[in-house]
Amino acid sequence: MTTKSSTTLSMLQQQDINGILHPASSISQITQNGPRIMQSASGVMVTDTEGRQLIDGVGGLWCVNIGYGNQALAAEMARASEQLAYFHTFGGASNEAQIRLAQQLLKRVPASLGKVFFGCSGSDANDTLIKLVWQYHMLRGNPAKVKIISRRQAYHGTSIATASLTGLSSFHRHFTLPQDFVLHTSPAFYYRDSHDNESETAYSERLINELETLIEQQGAENIGAFIAEPIMGAGGVITPPSGYFERLQACLKKHNILFIADEVVCGFGRTGHWFASEYYQLEPDMMATAKGITSGYFPMSAAFISDTIWQTLKDHSVQTGGLAHGYTYSGHPVGAAVALKNIDLLEQQGLISSSADVGSYLHQQLHIALSDHPHVGEIRGLGLLAGIQLVADKASRSFFNPADSVAAKVAAEAYKLGIIVRPLPSVSTLALSPPLCIRRKEVASLVSNLAIAVQKVLG
Repeated sequence: MTTKSSTTLSMLQQQDINGILHPASSISQITQNGPRIMQSASGVMVTDTEGRQLIDGVGGLWCVNIGYGNQALAAEMARASEQLAYFHTFGGASNEAQIRLAQQLLKRVPASLGKVFFGCSGSDANDTLIKLVWQYHMLRGNPAKVKIISRRQAYHGTSIATASLTGLSSFHRHFTLPQDFVLHTSPAFYYRDSHDNESETAYSERLINELETLIEQQGAENIGAFIAEPIMGAGGVITPPSGYFERLQACLKKHNILFIADEVVCGFGRTGHWFASEYYQLEPDMMATAKGITSGYFPMSAAFISDTIWQTLKDHSVQTGGLAHGYTYSGHPVGAAVALKNIDLLEQQGLISSSADVGSYLHQQLHIALSDHPHVGEIRGLGLLAGIQLVADKASRSFFNPADSVAAKVAAEAYKLGIIVRPLPSVSTLALSPPLCIRRKEVASLVSNLAIAVQKVLG
């Protein structure tokens, strides 16, 4: 990467360096090269302060489902701010927007879910569900069921608890994590981890046998829940092999272990369905959502629980008192109003079905442009969610050394060509999750320029 001199950095860039600690960023690289500063955005296009216009192939961070600069959504935010800018939801307080939002969400989530708790981010949604897992089992006389099983390669957040669930070593090594209530098992990564001539169903059975062994070793009486993304996001856009979730859910039910679906990335139309749980026929006891709930226009999350869990909490509420959990901004009236309008627009503009249709075109074009490249091992995903697996050697399915930053180098070249893609360094994967309003001609430009970037870096 070319290093800029301090004299070529803009005043804004220098002020950023002097004052801001960035998330998920290299301090040394920002100090040397300055940050990329975004100035404006509309539809699928983002403009930076250098005047460069780019197709945002990542939708912010998997979240700008409705697209940028939506005037109807902005107007609703202004209206809601004027009507009720804020009021808390502690002590039984509520507001019309969160009540209406809960009704609309519960019509669309899996039928196994019956109540919702509002927060601000995917991390806090998963934090909330962990605590409710513990309280639920404790109230039912099983206080030892505190361990949570997650998967290596998974991403579930960056708080102390959810970073522990996250199965990426970079989120652990400098933070004395993971905490000891978390157990990790293998991800369902068929391309990388399957044996020669092993079918997807046989591979899935092997993974469930591994899980059964872990449960036997730890004792089912000590395990409260299992958490999984329907499609792994930051871990590599990894789709599950045939039979995996069917066998997984049967295993968990047998051992009285709750199933948490993390739909933070996959939810709200990203996969061509309201939720990926629908596509994979999941019946979670709990579900975490965020990101696309407001298309990133307002920080908000929604954590869902089953009626069975709700009833247990209700039955013991006289003894336990108020729920000892919550956030200042839980059920924020402006956020709830934005989420309601976002849901309306997703439906009115047909963006869920468009995600399926244009998503199919995206995957078709990716296969045409890249599947024969000697360093592209696999193209994964569903709807407007895609991952391009870069490999050192296609025949042996050998991966690049993460230290070589191959995916990051391709993403940097792509930026020069006017497109934004996301490098996932742990598995040398390029992620795509553009706004659901993207059109075929924009997909064609995105894919053709990505192919050029891959060619420039990998030949």
